[in-house]
Amino acid sequence: MTLPDTSTPPAGADRTFQVDLRGLVDLLSHHLYSSPRVYLRELMQNAVDALTARHALEPASAQADFGIRLYADGSVVRVEDDGVGLTEADVHTFLATIGRSSKRAERIAEQRGDFIGQFGIGLLSCFLVADEIHVLSRSARTPDAPVVEWRGRGDGSYTVRSLPATARPRPGTTVTLTPRSDAVEWTAPERVHALARHFGSLLRHPVTFADRADGAGAPVNPEPAPWARTHPTPGARARALAAYGEEVLGFAPLDTIELDLPAVGLKGIACVLPETAPASRRHGHRVHVKGMLLSEQAEEILPDWAFFVRCVVDAENLRPTASRESLYEDDTLAAVRDALADRLRAWIARTAASDPDLLARFLRAHHLAVKSLAVHDDEILRMLLPWLPFETTDGHATLDEFARTHRTVLVTSSVEEFRQVAAIASAAGLGVVNGGYTYDRELVHRLPEIRSGTAVADLDPATLTAHLDSVDRETELAAAAYLAQARDALAAFDCDVALRTFQPASAPALLVDSREARHERTRSRLAREQEGGLWGDILGALRQEAPQAQLILNQLNPLVRTAVAIDEPELARTSAEALYGQAALLSRRPLRPAESSLINRSFLDLLAHALRKDR
Repeated sequence: MTLPDTSTPPAGADRTFQVDLRGLVDLLSHHLYSSPRVYLRELMQNAVDALTARHALEPASAQADFGIRLYADGSVVRVEDDGVGLTEADVHTFLATIGRSSKRAERIAEQRGDFIGQFGIGLLSCFLVADEIHVLSRSARTPDAPVVEWRGRGDGSYTVRSLPATARPRPGTTVTLTPRSDAVEWTAPERVHALARHFGSLLRHPVTFADRADGAGAPVNPEPAPWARTHPTPGARARALAAYGEEVLGFAPLDTIELDLPAVGLKGIACVLPETAPASRRHGHRVHVKGMLLSEQAEEILPDWAFFVRCVVDAENLRPTASRESLYEDDTLAAVRDALADRLRAWIARTAASDPDLLARFLRAHHLAVKSLAVHDDEILRMLLPWLPFETTDGHATLDEFARTHRTVLVTSSVEEFRQVAAIASAAGLGVVNGGYTYDRELVHRLPEIRSGTAVADLDPATLTAHLDSVDRETELAAAAYLAQARDALAAFDCDVALRTFQPASAPALLVDSREARHERTRSRLAREQEGGLWGDILGALRQEAPQAQLILNQLNPLVRTAVAIDEPELARTSAEALYGQAALLSRRPLRPAESSLINRSFLDLLAHALRKDR
């Protein structure tokens, strides 16, 4: 935090940037860090790095009592460590300069893979809660160097002075903050303790907290990570991991998957969510780097399809971003993401092979996630496609169950198409799967790859109408006048009318139409309206024979038998419109404005006719 040189250099001379420290702190608080609470993480992080350097300097010394001590009493916040410490030269290099390079700094940067901190601006975060930072340090690397006191202030000034060895008998560093009045929320003793546990629960160095000068410090991280402990049995280990997942993530996992990637020093757990998770909602994962919590919302650690788990991991070699609140997207992170995806696939395969009850519970909750994976993963497809649930004309069933009773499996292209035909197809003995949901149609078409002898085809109107029985010739002739009037009434909707017999007899009519047919009719209508213009020429070039919708009346239904005998033209038209409207409603597709108007008009006309008749 060097003060700017205010002297005026000669014309043409090189100049140096001037740093406005207050502006820089404002930038950090509003754009780099998510909250002032990170000041404590940065102080703990610096302490951990100092201890790591001390261990590297004195690998053979007794280091059992080396640790980090936190103190807060409402008037000060203090972080003390037994790390490598600083000389006066170190203070000028690392505390008082922002962004300046030095040979020693470059040598340290080459070795910084052993450290959590990656950037030289962490200490500035303390200015988010205090106007002055007081540092007292004694170097272990230069034992005869004096104790150094450094005071940095928010206006960009600082002082450095040497103190006798009695000022700090042991090597290490103490950072003391006097909080501003507007920072009480972040520096109260109970909040400092909570933040220390939040950020440092998995640190490998002992951390203690005290709120009285004469009080013994309470452990912040009394136990190592659960995956680093020994357990008497595999069952006890699984229960301990599940209990930790519930404590940290807030839900009892359906199962816990242990994660271990030695190449990047990653260990942790993936907890399977017990309930369905929307595919659109990506869950954040709790990521620690060398024991220090980096983020609780690290979405990038897993692929998009893995939205059925939440992870808690600790890694040695993942690279944090400048704010140290998320992960830097690089080749290492991409490799970790792929490796963790393989672990999840392996868990699915293992569960499918050895625990059918757990698999059933998992698929009930997360079949959409598995379907999205099976589309792109042939191994998962082969293992799990027969077990995945689908909506069918036999109810919700697995494809394996469904294919046993239907050698030819028909699949619709939309949900509305399935709802139009489900009851009729079921009564006709056709096996139809709803292919309108995400991934379903594509997966059903791959069933023959898994189950030989099974045929899969798209359902089209001709397939369905071919399974409806024709009426006898006398009945057809008797209904001819009514059918002609019905076709005339429904011509505005490009709908033909036919008379057939089908089950269930309670269904008066079936509207056979498809989204593609409606789009083609709309395109043809627009071409006719725009005939002669450029847009009309374009649409005309695309025009095909526009397929009609078809309203199939059920001769077995008593209402239809009464309707086809109507000899009053207006009533015949109204009844045909009402039957069309009822069939359109049963299809559950969005109604066009003209169809909504028709349904209202036909209802009122039938009501008026009934009232006139009662008189």
